[in-house]
Amino acid sequence: MPKLQLVQDPAADALLDDNPFALLVGMLLDQQVPMETAFAGPKKIADRMGGFDAGEIADYDPEKFAALCSQKPAIHRFPGSMAKRIQALAQIIVEVYGGNAAGLWTDGEPDGRELLRRLKELPGFGAQKAQIFLALLGKQYGVTPSGWREAAGDFGRPGTHISVADIVDARSLGQVRSHKKQMKAAAKAAK
Repeated sequence: MPKLQLVQDPAADALLDDNPFALLVGMLLDQQVPMETAFAGPKKIADRMGGFDAGEIADYDPEKFAALCSQKPAIHRFPGSMAKRIQALAQIIVEVYGGNAAGLWTDGEPDGRELLRRLKELPGFGAQKAQIFLALLGKQYGVTPSGWREAAGDFGRPGTHISVADIVDARSLGQVRSHKKQMKAAAKAAK
């Protein structure tokens, strides 16, 4: 199975590959910042905390966690509000899945529709982000419950280069970035 290359930094990508909670947090951070910045966020936190564990993050003092996320380079353009979302997400992972983020897609063997429902219940995960993450799980993480492509919508289609789910190397990153620019231009022109 190919290794994730979302950040284009081997250490940051290895954390995403090995730690399902880090991958989930990277997706949470993927808004209003470049994709690589978002998915590099978990590695910055891990470096500052000495690890990346949902239980530790859930229990961390909120003010200290916000300060940790705000250190230069900050984990996001809005580090304080993202720190709150990350801790809220960590608390759900601890309370519902015993601290194991992969439980989100393994507990009870959910089908694609159920997994999408679970993702949409997470803080910061709207319908589109949940579909993109579901496609990322299916295309690159080997999580392919029945109906996952249908639940992921266009993001689940094979052979596309429209989201982070399709990034496997620097070339595909460029293709996804080009697609996003085209979508923004089209949206702007429609106004």
